[in-house]
Amino acid sequence: MDFTIILIAVLIVAGIGLIIGLILSFASAVMAVPTDEKVEALTEALPGANCGACGYSGCSGYAAALASGEAKNGLCAPGGEECAKEIARILGQEVGNLEKKVAVVRCMGITDNTEDKVNYQGVKSCKGAMIVGSKGQCEFGCLGLGDCVAACPYGAVSVCNGVARIDKDLCKACGLCVSACPKKIIDIVPLKEQVIVRCSNTQKGALAKKACKVACIGCKKCEKVCEKGAVSIEKFKATVDPYKCGGCSECIEACPQGSITNLF
Repeated sequence: MDFTIILIAVLIVAGIGLIIGLILSFASAVMAVPTDEKVEALTEALPGANCGACGYSGCSGYAAALASGEAKNGLCAPGGEECAKEIARILGQEVGNLEKKVAVVRCMGITDNTEDKVNYQGVKSCKGAMIVGSKGQCEFGCLGLGDCVAACPYGAVSVCNGVARIDKDLCKACGLCVSACPKKIIDIVPLKEQVIVRCSNTQKGALAKKACKVACIGCKKCEKVCEKGAVSIEKFKATVDPYKCGGCSECIEACPQGSITNLF
């Protein structure tokens, strides 16, 4: 056997491998996508929930917007104050005052206050039940089938007596339950002393009252007693501006339906 031929073959293969390696190394250096260390640090600081509550496409999108100056700090509800502080440190900014928020369900249509109009036997899903419009007498009320419960990664939402409830101590105000609710009766509000209208019915008073015992009937009594001008009536339903409301509870006492309560 001619070992010279074998050696030449080995050297040729090794040479080809070396050349290919150099080419790949050069291509990698030339075509590499530059990484922004600030974006990477901001992405690490965020919780990785990718919930979109900040208004951006997940944590990486928010991190990029923060690094470019497009977004402001404090939009990450799941991350909370500690996350905002770390982001401020990375950006070399002051944290400022962060407003805590919480989800609230605008419905009190428990089984004591309203009734089902159909015996729904379909998939246990609010979106599924929307095929029949509403299983309850109130077409605006909570369906109670738990889409919001399934959407909440923090265990802050539960269904009690047919209506979704929020645990303020567990809620991160991420907005996932808001997006999951097909009836659109869950809102994110400031976690402060205030009153909440626990009804989403926009029908005229007689129809709303027929659908639920505690439905808002748009009588305007709450609006008249509010000295701060925080209460207004739109589409036969009361609305309270949380930033004007001082939590005096005058409107709660004036409401003949009991559809207004304190936040917690």
